[in-house]
Amino acid sequence: MTTDVELSVIVPCYNEEDVLPECHRRLSSVLGNLGVTYECVYIDDGSQDGTWLQLRKMQQESGGKVVAVSLSRNFGHQPAVSAGLALARGNAVVIIDADMQDPPELIPDMVELWRQGHEVVYGVRESREGESHFKLLSARLFYRLINRLSDVQIPTDTGDFRLIDRRAVDVMLRMPERHRLLRGICSWVGFAQIPFPYKRAARSAGVTKYPLKKMLALALDGIISFSIVPLRLLTLAGVLTALLSFVGIVWALVARTLTNHWVEGWATLFIGLLFLSGMQMICLGIMGEYIGRIYTEVKQRPLFVIRDVLRSA
Repeated sequence: MTTDVELSVIVPCYNEEDVLPECHRRLSSVLGNLGVTYECVYIDDGSQDGTWLQLRKMQQESGGKVVAVSLSRNFGHQPAVSAGLALARGNAVVIIDADMQDPPELIPDMVELWRQGHEVVYGVRESREGESHFKLLSARLFYRLINRLSDVQIPTDTGDFRLIDRRAVDVMLRMPERHRLLRGICSWVGFAQIPFPYKRAARSAGVTKYPLKKMLALALDGIISFSIVPLRLLTLAGVLTALLSFVGIVWALVARTLTNHWVEGWATLFIGLLFLSGMQMICLGIMGEYIGRIYTEVKQRPLFVIRDVLRSA
């Protein structure tokens, strides 16, 4: 699809009234000097502060450069970005957060790489200011774990800050799964991809919208969506448990029939029972995660619900 908009910039927003003015000022300055036709697609993901009021005002004053989208409730970061991808009209699409940790001033360099023929330009964080050691360590562990488990290799130390060509965007829009890790989906679609190293800044205001609970949920979505290795590990664990059980049965029979030493004590039986029960619960939990996602997918509910779209004709 070719449109008269060369570049779309998607900005998901959740309770970002403190950072939106500076975000829009910097984006407008960068894009205005870029010499391309552009639009900024701001997605209000069910904010509870004045985010939507600011977006409405920005849209009215933008001269058609701003598309303001309001979702009916808070669906989460990945569905909000997906809504932006569905509404963006640009021949290339940039995804950037409103907190300005990913500098808008880098967009011209990404556009230049796109013009050279690269269809996906993904940001690689060389450093991350203002983030705890725990978050940095957990991010490193996540990427290394998912790349060991999955057939799709997700570049380490990346986020959703990237430029995506229209052809790749159209393929991503045809992928209907509800539990989404967009950086993984973007890696899966292929095309000519190139890393773009940069230094990530600290938040200009506000607080992170990805606390530990959401980070763990995103990691779980990524692992289960891109790998069946956990199910294979269950099979291996079942085989090993069966082998240990067989050895135990043979030992008990030999001790009972060929020696005067019976299997004594309740401790051995108690430990074995706890071990097998624990293994069963872990196996059921992993299978339940996969079954739960199948249940979610077959219902075919929409990934997001749009309440309002403000766009100039």
